[in-house]
Amino acid sequence: MAQLWGGRFTKETDQLVYNFNASISFDKKFYLQDIEGSRAHVKMLAAQGILTEAERDTILGGLDSILQDVENGTLKISDKYEDIHSFVEANLIDRVGDAGKKLHTGRSRNDQVALDMKLYTRDEIREIDGLLKKLLETLLTIMEENMETYMPGFTHLQKAQPTTLAHHFGAYFEMFKRDRQRMADILKRMNLCPLGSGALAGTTYALDRDLTAELLAFDGPTLNSMDSVADRDYLIELLSALSTVMMHLSRFCEEIILWNSNEYRFVEIDDAYSTGSSIMPQKKNPDIAELVRGKTGRVYGALISLLTTMKGIPLAYNKDMQEDKELTFDAIDTVKGCIALFTGMISTMSFRRDVMEKSAKNGFTNATDAADYLVNHGVPFRDAHGIVGRLVLYCIDKGISLDQMSLEEWKAVSPVFEEDIYEAISLKTCVEKRLTIGAPGMEAMKKVIELEKKYLEETGNL
Repeated sequence: MAQLWGGRFTKETDQLVYNFNASISFDKKFYLQDIEGSRAHVKMLAAQGILTEAERDTILGGLDSILQDVENGTLKISDKYEDIHSFVEANLIDRVGDAGKKLHTGRSRNDQVALDMKLYTRDEIREIDGLLKKLLETLLTIMEENMETYMPGFTHLQKAQPTTLAHHFGAYFEMFKRDRQRMADILKRMNLCPLGSGALAGTTYALDRDLTAELLAFDGPTLNSMDSVADRDYLIELLSALSTVMMHLSRFCEEIILWNSNEYRFVEIDDAYSTGSSIMPQKKNPDIAELVRGKTGRVYGALISLLTTMKGIPLAYNKDMQEDKELTFDAIDTVKGCIALFTGMISTMSFRRDVMEKSAKNGFTNATDAADYLVNHGVPFRDAHGIVGRLVLYCIDKGISLDQMSLEEWKAVSPVFEEDIYEAISLKTCVEKRLTIGAPGMEAMKKVIELEKKYLEETGNL
């Protein structure tokens, strides 16, 4: 058992206790960040005269060789080490001798793991942001192609008013845009360097924490050493933001699952993102959408678990906080996979425009516009509402839509109706006359799409 401590102890740790305490099985993900942090720390120590330039160069060479050997597979990260920090330091000492023993000067595993987790999280936030941006680009392409794809808009899962597929997908564009903004906000707030905080009270060595922060591309050092090693707020914020991403994906998936059903038939999911049944040959199941919806609870669980872990921990570092890693790793991997698969699914999905339009007509989504027609001809709105309600009841009884009624049938309910009622309640008219910004009309959608394009061009990647 390779440990960085032991002088205080007179006998070996029980193997079961050691295994329970060890984190190497999951914090080995940090090997790159641990070496990156160690390189910056050594450079700072040399700049401060705490190490010689020769010692610096020897340690840096050893760290580089460890990184190279891990990445080419000649050096395995095994569970004989307690954690990734002991793995790196023990191998460094084996390779460069006594100089390697000076690597840990002026730091603790507490500020070291705090740094590793921040570096790792920062890298992952940027990757998630890139995946969200690609999803937004995919949505924008679909929006541009479907500004005249008419479909019913829903409230209470009941057909309400006509809209377009572009407008519907545009709602999700706004959701995922806010998700990107949350990622940027978390990254900005967390980007302070904890290294140099020691176990909880700093160190007596003359460290240059500003230099360390600069070398690691942080905005500066953290300002309280106790908070530095005990802070997991940024992980809770991230898990909250990831839960929101998954909530948005899950809502979208729920709609696609409905739209893919025989009852709706709005979409056809590509074969690559569907599965069949082992017994029913006719089935084509939306498994990817269902799995994304299902994995949402997994990410929620990580958030609640970390909140629960942190709620009773006194300052400063406590071993409970080791529980942050597996939860966060799993949530990050889950969200990344879900975003990538969802983007692929919608980019290959085909839309049944004829079915969507027919559904909008048969669902009386133009009833409000028929009432507006009456109002524009001097009928009080409350009376117009009642007249069109009777018309809808009549159509339901006849099994027809409003636009299938004869003019005589219209006039039988209200003599105000004239031939131009058909133009007034056409789906195209119903949508096109909604021109306020944010509405589904063509001109409004064109303006929004241009704004979204500009947003994607200007934001770039984190």
